[in-house]
Amino acid sequence: MFTLTDKDIESVIHDFGIAAALVSFKEIERYNYEEDDPYTKQVRLIVKAVPDDGSALVLRFKNEDDATQKVIEAQSRFAVLLYENGIETPKVYASGGNYAREYTINGYEVVVTVEDFKEGELREVDPETARDTGELLARMHLIAEENDFHVDSEVLFNPLEDNDLVFYDSFESKKDKLTSVDSDLYDTIVRKHAELLERIEPLRNDPQYAVQGDISDCNLYRTKEGTLGVFDFNRSGDNNLFFDAVMQAFFEARLMDYPEDLAGKQEKTVFAAFLEGYLNVRPFTNREKAVFPYLYALIDAFWGVDMKWVDKSHTKTVKEADDASIRQWMREIYRRETDLGHTV
Repeated sequence: MFTLTDKDIESVIHDFGIAAALVSFKEIERYNYEEDDPYTKQVRLIVKAVPDDGSALVLRFKNEDDATQKVIEAQSRFAVLLYENGIETPKVYASGGNYAREYTINGYEVVVTVEDFKEGELREVDPETARDTGELLARMHLIAEENDFHVDSEVLFNPLEDNDLVFYDSFESKKDKLTSVDSDLYDTIVRKHAELLERIEPLRNDPQYAVQGDISDCNLYRTKEGTLGVFDFNRSGDNNLFFDAVMQAFFEARLMDYPEDLAGKQEKTVFAAFLEGYLNVRPFTNREKAVFPYLYALIDAFWGVDMKWVDKSHTKTVKEADDASIRQWMREIYRRETDLGHTV
């Protein structure tokens, strides 16, 4: 397993221009690749380090197939571009002109970045925070667009490509079981999915720019002065900015914690507030407005959490051969596919 010593940490921060001595460090997050392979050399480790100059730093150590030095450097440079253009985000430190540096530590080859540690991480979202997040994302989009900035890496969500958030492929892979329950309904859902994609397809060749890619999934913070900020550019890549805006609105409305007084209405309220903030800064085009109901329906119908992770998910009902629940899920998917009442 990848381990670090005080000496390792101190050597790294000195390389990144921080002359202070190390007081302490602790792990913030570790991805346990060893659970699947005890001999793996893959690493994803985030460490908080405290030097004796009173500051606090975040060091990220990575060895992952899609996290090359080139990609991490581009992601870091995007964070720096946003920082230099007034976005509240942690300062990223450079070493020898680069923000991402390769090391060999205890037999592991890793790419390392160093940035300021920020307090005030947000997990609960109210309408005001959602509106602020929408405005923040729109400002980030404008900066990427105006600077023609790009990060050559895959993002979590692009409706026209394979993605990690909308699991139509998971639905289609269960064709044999689903058609045994209701073949007509299965075929209807597949046709409707194709129709939704056809409506979105005209945006395929629109310009793409760098996005942070994961803005609201516990990657937000507020400063003591009340400014909303964002960190963690791990999923940064190029995307259609309209696709990214809609997806991040879903994140904000479905994947956070919410005040008790929003119980039962948090999704509608938070989603609307997020888009209100975004559109105040960067309005959608008429083409994007026309596509919005179909994109919403596509995401909603095959939302990954419902497809795989809730207690009675679509995947679990198929695995349990619960025909009644399978049929109920198929009807719900079709209802969502045909609900085109969501507009902007």
